[in-house]
Formats: sequence, structure tokens, C-alpha cells
Amino acid sequence: MTPMRDIVLRFVLLGALLGAASARQAVAADNELTAAEKAAGWQLLFDGRTTTGWMSPKGKPLPQSHVQDGALNPHPCDYMLVFERPLEDYELALEFKISPKCNSGIFVRTWPLEPRSGKDVGFNGIEIAIDDTTTADFHDTGALYDLVKPTANAMKPAGEWNTALVTSRGPKLEVAINGRPVSAIDFDQWPEVNRRPDGSMHKFDVAYKDHPRRGHVGLQDHGSDCWYRNIKLRKLPATAE
Repeated sequence: MTPMRDIVLRFVLLGALLGAASARQAVAADNELTAAEKAAGWQLLFDGRTTTGWMSPKGKPLPQSHVQDGALNPHPCDYMLVFERPLEDYELALEFKISPKCNSGIFVRTWPLEPRSGKDVGFNGIEIAIDDTTTADFHDTGALYDLVKPTANAMKPAGEWNTALVTSRGPKLEVAINGRPVSAIDFDQWPEVNRRPDGSMHKFDVAYKDHPRRGHVGLQDHGSDCWYRNIKLRKLPATAE
């Protein structure tokens, strides 16, 4: 190789390395925010190392054992891990991975945290189902559990990471799995207990038109390992009444 050709090759390799470094800076490491995300108003709800900011539904601190390889695993726990502050009007973005035959869920608008007599705390929130299934029914991944079926089951197989984006604003709730919108609801259209707008029945004795729009986010344990990471939230302007 001639000296000139060697110099050119070195510059090409240096340029490639600098380009790769620049690309890495544009994509945050797990449980970190990029500069663009910070500028857009995103905040981390999980630091990847501790359970800071999370608690049990009874307000008790969580053991460090829930943090596994930079992710939160709610199994085992008292129904779900709860973010400490109630939230309203936001986008919630996260990644999740399930174990085979897993049954879990992302809860939003959970209020209050004190269960009603004879009910679990899940009756006080809205669950986005996370399950190891391939169908698209009321209890499959992306469903608003027992309320709205997803248009498709967009989840990857157990053991692979998925993304979820939940938009909660005013009376409306929207869910996207792996970048694909799969379910949406307008709670103003749900004035009756145990009944969907089309007249069919569901299990909850709740008139969702009157359900609180402000509440806690939770990560459900239903007997199986599952992991959540890169849990990020961005506040949205309130809708006009």
C-alpha cells in the first residue's frame, strides 16, 4: 500500500468512526434521555438502577430485587408497581419484554389506590393488556382490558423487546404497540356500568365517563416475569372542556 493510499484509508476509517459516534449520541443509552428528548419535554420515570419513584399500591417502598439488568420486573409484588405521583394528560413511552405464558399489563388512571370492598385495585384503573398470545381479543396485548379489542396483535414473541406508547389526554386514551396504533377509547361515550357503547357487556361496574382522568401508572404482576425499561413521560396540554 502506498503512503498516500494509507493516509486516505486512515481518514476514511476516522470519518466512519466519528459518524458512528455521532449516531450513538443521537440515540440514548437505556434509561437515559437524548438531548432532543429533553428539549421536547420528556422525563424519565425509571433510572435503570433503583426503584426510586416507585412504590406498592399501599405506598410501601419496593425492594431492590425488582431491578433486573436495567429493567423493572414487577413479579412478584402486591398486584403492581406504582409510580409515586398521579398523572394527567401525558404520553407514556416504554419498552417491555415478557416471559413465555406471561400475563401482565400497564395500568393508567389508577385512582384511588385504596381498593373498593371485594375488588382489587385494578378496578380503579385502566389496563393495557400485555399477554403472551397471538390473537387480538379483549384480553390480548394492546387491548384496553375487557373494554376495547386491539385492531391487531402487534407484539413480538416472548423474550423480545417491544415498545408501547400510551397517550392519555382528557376523555381519550390511545395505545400503539411497536409503532402501530392498536386501540383507542373516548370515555365520554361510556356512561353506563358494565356496558360498552355498542350495548355489549364487560366485567367492570364502572361508568367510565365519570372515572378520574388523573391517576397512577402501574406495572402489573400476574404471576410471571416481565420487564419494563426506558419508561418515559411527556406532559401534554390539557384539553379544552
